[in-house]
Amino acid sequence: MEYQQKLLSSVSIILGSNDTSLETKLGAICSLLKHEVNTYDWVGFYFAKAETKTLHLKAFAGIPTDHTVIPFGKGICGQVAVSNENFVVKDVHVQDNYIACNLDVKSEIVIPLFLNQTNIGQIDIDSNTANAFDQTDVYLLEEVNQLISDHMTSNNISINIS
Repeated sequence: MEYQQKLLSSVSIILGSNDTSLETKLGAICSLLKHEVNTYDWVGFYFAKAETKTLHLKAFAGIPTDHTVIPFGKGICGQVAVSNENFVVKDVHVQDNYIACNLDVKSEIVIPLFLNQTNIGQIDIDSNTANAFDQTDVYLLEEVNQLISDHMTSNNISINIS
């Protein structure tokens, strides 16, 4: 837990910097998590565009992906956009509704990001290690998302989806 608190403190510091945009801060958070947690091989933030029922990749760290726009309901991310619930996949190869971004990925975790009780996006993490995620990851990522939501609320920030 102490390690997680250090990560959360670093996230707070990133969010507290006044000289960068939210997207830049999200990119820095992605890089922090990818480099500090051994099993986090790809970290990204997708945000919802309700009018088109699509998710749009706004920041990531890891191998570039072709999946920059995902329809609601498609893949793990799309399912979370509909269910509003955390989704931990121990083995992506047994998932029927899975979008492969990288053939090396073995497990995935997606945690929704809420703003004023509305699911506006999510943090998505892929791991090249099977069964890489547990309840400590769920806690960490829920807290990261809460810090982002609080930052957006207190600074009256919205995400621009074009």
